[in-house]
Amino acid sequence: MTPAERQAILTRACDLFNTGEYWLAHEALETVWRSILRDGDEAAARVWQGLIQGAAALLHQRRGNRHGVAVVGRSALEKLAGPQRPDVEVETVRFRERLAQALAGAADAPRLELRDPDGERMTDD
Repeated sequence: MTPAERQAILTRACDLFNTGEYWLAHEALETVWRSILRDGDEAAARVWQGLIQGAAALLHQRRGNRHGVAVVGRSALEKLAGPQRPDVEVETVRFRERLAQALAGAADAPRLELRDPDGERMTDD
């Protein structure tokens, strides 16, 4: 996958996620995750898998599947724990905090936001 293809997929994934299209966002994020797995970067792949599971957990929540929210959500939060990885183009620290709140029913779903090359968020809340 070229950097331009990856950027296009990530932009689409964020747009889909932020409009509540969690399944389609899951699929787009999975495309990036699979390319990372092929490259052998297991630590980065784990973070991407957490993002994918975050989308799945929110879909379970929408469908009223409390067991799916608990199991998949817990796994997502575990994989997203820790500092922001510089090689992950989406912001994960605040995303994880807001995801935890949303899965507990205490907040709306988080936004999935791209970071600029310097590591800052590229979109506003």
